[in-house]
Amino acid sequence: MGCFNEKYRLMMKFGLQFKANLENVTNVRPLGEDFRWFLKLKCGNCGEVPDKWQYVTLMESVPLKGGRGSASMVQKCKLCARENSIDILRDTITPYNASDNEKFKTMVQFECRGLEPVDFQPQAGFAAEGAETGTPFPEVNLLEKDWNDYDDKAKESVGIYEVTHRFIKC
Repeated sequence: MGCFNEKYRLMMKFGLQFKANLENVTNVRPLGEDFRWFLKLKCGNCGEVPDKWQYVTLMESVPLKGGRGSASMVQKCKLCARENSIDILRDTITPYNASDNEKFKTMVQFECRGLEPVDFQPQAGFAAEGAETGTPFPEVNLLEKDWNDYDDKAKESVGIYEVTHRFIKC
């Protein structure tokens, strides 16, 4: 019976909700298959949360034991040695738009076995566009939780401010 429970551990889905104050921009989104979601992940077995940031990306796919498909990342907990996995659900990646301004919106969902995401660090790799002009801004870095630029077509400043997040169970 123990083997059955171990093999078919509960799979959970978690949504990363994003919130920001947008100034004259819309369609804030991760850019490309190589976008790195930097996360802190808690082991569901022992509760260990490593100090270092780990990232998952759509480009990486690791086979799961027992031929149960694949995941974006498979890792062994350093404390309890349990093998856990997390997978990015590609079809759930959604842009944050001007209409979402200052509201939490789920930007992506992760399917987790034995892990729970507990923190997110936005970094480089986001893109946005001018709200009125569609001017592309392909190199948005949100590491400082604020970003600004200038839209030459609209002759106005653009920005993404007060970036915050939370995780929800889906």
